[in-house]
Amino acid sequence: MKFIPTKLPGMVVIEPDVHRDERGFFLESFQAKKYAAAGMALPFVQHNHSKSVKGTLRGLHAQKDHPQGKLVRVLRGEIYDVGVDVRVGSPTFGKWDGVLLSAENFKQIYVPTGFIHGFVVVSEEAEVEYKCTDFYAPSDEFGVIWNDPDIGIQWPVKAPLLSKKDGLLPRLADIKDRLPRY
Repeated sequence: MKFIPTKLPGMVVIEPDVHRDERGFFLESFQAKKYAAAGMALPFVQHNHSKSVKGTLRGLHAQKDHPQGKLVRVLRGEIYDVGVDVRVGSPTFGKWDGVLLSAENFKQIYVPTGFIHGFVVVSEEAEVEYKCTDFYAPSDEFGVIWNDPDIGIQWPVKAPLLSKKDGLLPRLADIKDRLPRY
C-alpha cells in the first residue's frame, strides 16, 4: 500500500496493493494500523455511500465544530475528487488539489479536517463510499460554491448538476468569519 502526499499537507492519495488472478482481485480497502501510521485521523465513525449520474457535482462541504476527515473511494465509475484547505491562517489556505478516483484504479483519497470536500462524476454513473471521522451534523455544515473564482478549481465539467443547496453556497471570502482556524 502506498500513501502519496498531495500538494496540501494532510491530504493523501492511497494506492492499495491489488492482487489479481483469473478469479478477479483482492485488496485491503482499509487497515487501521497502516492508515494511522500514515497520519490519518481515526477512528472512522460513519460510512456513507452515494450513487450519482454523469456531471453531478457534490460539494464543496465541511463541518466546523464536528469536523470530518474523509476517506473516499469509488466502487463503480469514475469521479474527480477535490479538497480545499479552508483553515484560516494555514500556509495553504484557499489552495486545492484533486485526483481521479475510479473503480479501475482503486485509488482513495484522505481529505483531513479543516478542508472542504467535493467531487464530480465523470463516468456515466458512479458509486462512491467514504468513511468519516465524525458524525454528520446538518446544523454544523457549511460550504463554498463549486466555481468560486478565488479558489479556481479546474473541474472537468463546465455546467454540473447541482443540488439546490449546493447551487446557493457562498464564496469563500464571504464566510471567513465562520471557518476553522489553523
